[in-house]
Amino acid sequence: MKIQNAFRLGLVGALGVLTALVIGAAIGRLSTVLTYVGIALFLALGLDPVVRFLEKRRIKRGFAITIVMVAVLLAFVGVVFAIVPTIVTQTSTLVGQLASYLQSVTAQQFVDNLQDLVPKNVFNVQNALESVVSFLTNPSNLVTIFGGVLGVAIAIGNGLAGVLVVLILTLYFMASLDSMKRGLSHLVARSSRTEFVRLSDAISQSVGRYVIGQVALALLNGILSFVVLSIIHAQLPAFFAFLAFIGALIPLVGTVSAAAVIVVAQVALQPLSPATWIALAVWYLVYMQVEAYVLAPRVMRQAVKVPGVIVIIAALVGGTLLGVLGALIAVPVAAAVLLIIREVVIPRQDRR
Repeated sequence: MKIQNAFRLGLVGALGVLTALVIGAAIGRLSTVLTYVGIALFLALGLDPVVRFLEKRRIKRGFAITIVMVAVLLAFVGVVFAIVPTIVTQTSTLVGQLASYLQSVTAQQFVDNLQDLVPKNVFNVQNALESVVSFLTNPSNLVTIFGGVLGVAIAIGNGLAGVLVVLILTLYFMASLDSMKRGLSHLVARSSRTEFVRLSDAISQSVGRYVIGQVALALLNGILSFVVLSIIHAQLPAFFAFLAFIGALIPLVGTVSAAAVIVVAQVALQPLSPATWIALAVWYLVYMQVEAYVLAPRVMRQAVKVPGVIVIIAALVGGTLLGVLGALIAVPVAAAVLLIIREVVIPRQDRR
């Protein structure tokens, strides 16, 4: 359409802006659904190598998918019934111990020293400390945070519904992964379909190997953390081992962040037992060196073939944009982009 005057130009521009706002609002409303789809697709690509491994053992794909999904469900149920109650109990203990520490003589000396740095008429540290202790020692506040008993029930119900939706989507994605690839290939020109299929297979295999490798590293970190925390008689070993596992799922930066939180927490919980948290700090320093220079490079080199600096940048960017989910999928996305550049863009430039 040829625009003949300023009024039409402004009208078309306003309609364009309005359309963009409507699309943005729709994406915002669908953010939860899109997150579920992204997690399910990521899990399906991660479990696909296991399914293909079973297929090579002459097990039909449908039965192989059933075996994998049953194993995943059993693992999830085992975590819920075996680990979650312990974590909840130890979390309550952590809150109680934190309140006791804030009331202790050591904390009071720290408060006095801090108050010397800040004028009392500007910020009263003692009153702030008493407010925190009062909040932590009042169990009803834990319910108030979630909006009452009804709010807690709704939050739990939404969480379980989200897990169920993700599992169902994962099952469908695993069952139709090959057909999805074929369907996408038909959207590409006939002359490029073979190359597209090859690249999509390489990307999906890379994502699958990465997911398996990262989960294996996280499990290793969590198990070893629980063993070490138990040996040195640290506080709340199950809770902090679970925290180490969750942190290790985020490549590179997650292990460091979780280790720092665990060591600082042990310092706060056992201020008079320096041998415990010093031994824990030494252990994490040694383990992080082994993971950074031995374990993680092998996973990245064999799975995604991404340089270390790209891994760090991708994890930071993904975590900033999409939180934990973004940090998890950032490395496979970076690997896919590098693969396309290496296999498509560079050869085209070389032919010019």
